[in-house]
Amino acid sequence: MTRSVLYPLRSTDTATVTYSMHPHGRRRVTIDHQPLAGVTPAMLLDWFSNLGGTIAYGGEVIDMYLAWHPIDHIKWELARSAPTGGAAEGARFHMVEAFGARPEYLVDEIARVEKLDETGIRLVLRVAGVIVFQLEHTWSAGVEGAHYVTVMDLGPRAAVLAPVNRVLRRRFSDEKARAWVKHNIEEVGQLEYLLPQLEPSGETEPAQRAKGCDRAPYREHRQAEPVN
Repeated sequence: MTRSVLYPLRSTDTATVTYSMHPHGRRRVTIDHQPLAGVTPAMLLDWFSNLGGTIAYGGEVIDMYLAWHPIDHIKWELARSAPTGGAAEGARFHMVEAFGARPEYLVDEIARVEKLDETGIRLVLRVAGVIVFQLEHTWSAGVEGAHYVTVMDLGPRAAVLAPVNRVLRRRFSDEKARAWVKHNIEEVGQLEYLLPQLEPSGETEPAQRAKGCDRAPYREHRQAEPVN
């Protein structure tokens, strides 16, 4: 299903991207994003803790995950609740998306949430107890808005598993990695528009919003409307 995109998608040149290779053929991609104006760490924690919710978007109510990237995101569900309940540390997220809406770049994975707090979220995929994929988003408060960094690690660390890394690099090719980078920069940029309109969590209003940001905060239910 094609959905309208209410807000401008960030271009790849708005972030600093680093591709690196590590021992035994592991790959790492680091994305240092342009600050998210009007966004605080508490707002980001709330977003990821309630990712299964819905939001008013373009005149209809849709899943928050679909509003997060209207083109690439297909499905999100809580495959398993955290020991404390809901989407918290120990939960398992089932995510389906296609980078650039291209079928050959489809991802359908269940990852364990090994960290989720006001400093970030870490998602890990293990096979036979061995970490083969890790995606970590870290954030902190900044003068211009939230400082947000994404790091993806692909491949196990053990030398004996180097052949596995070769297989993973073929399955997650350089082209697919670049498509994922574009996707990630776009989805993170959308948070700058979506989060300031959600229900206030009670924290001090960010200075950059108080200085005249025209995004009206949400009052009665989660909503997202175009910014003039």
